[in-house]
Amino acid sequence: MRWTQRVKQLKTELPALYLCLRQPDTPLSAKLLAGLTLAYALSPIDLIPDFIPVLGYLDDVLVLPVLIVLTVKLIPRAVWKRCHEQARGLWADGRPKKWYFAVPIVLFWLLVLGLLLKRWLR
Repeated sequence: MRWTQRVKQLKTELPALYLCLRQPDTPLSAKLLAGLTLAYALSPIDLIPDFIPVLGYLDDVLVLPVLIVLTVKLIPRAVWKRCHEQARGLWADGRPKKWYFAVPIVLFWLLVLGLLLKRWLR
């Protein structure tokens, strides 16, 4: 699979993982790994920083797909198929239709920044 196709596929798989998190019939282990995968994908913090030539991007290219594959293996096939179909239309016109899926991530990082700022000002 070409890299451009893989990136397009990630635009569907990541929202599908988020949708799987909200399903009651998704096992707890799959929910935990899906949460970790989404946090890693949306986090500005990587295992290897992106400013390091080649290795920084290689980190994202290898770690994220492996996390997605492991997570999908834990999700029941029917749940994954249903969520994947729902996620297909989210990226119409190059940006997500349901932008509010990012709200929990933004709130999490605002909380982290607030706690760091509070600690720093002491």
